[in-house]
Amino acid sequence: MFIEKLEQAIKNEYADYHHYMDMYKLTDDPYWQEFIEHVYEDEKSHYEMFQQLYYMLTGSFVQNLQKVSPCEDLKSCVKQSVKDELETAEVYKEMLLQIPIQQAYAPLFCAMHDETEHAIRFSMMYNAL
Repeated sequence: MFIEKLEQAIKNEYADYHHYMDMYKLTDDPYWQEFIEHVYEDEKSHYEMFQQLYYMLTGSFVQNLQKVSPCEDLKSCVKQSVKDELETAEVYKEMLLQIPIQQAYAPLFCAMHDETEHAIRFSMMYNAL
């Protein structure tokens, strides 16, 4: 069960990274661009950490990753991102309780914390747009 959740997390982090890069292009406000850049850099880091963990557990990497449809309306994408980030933090919390090896703790804890921070950033952004 943990491996399947980790595989899905890798796919989601990859898709989120590209989704937030698309969101970045929808604003020319440097303040919001900085928020979004921070988030997509975190997502890239989560993707890399989770791929490494997956390799440690299985001896292979997750392949056939897909991007999601590009973001077209900043405010609606930010609103959806708040929900998605909170749900993801919840998944990572559940996964923390199932870790099969100690090396899984740090990447999951960091990602869970970052996802919560992302929800806060996007909430602030949504309320200001």
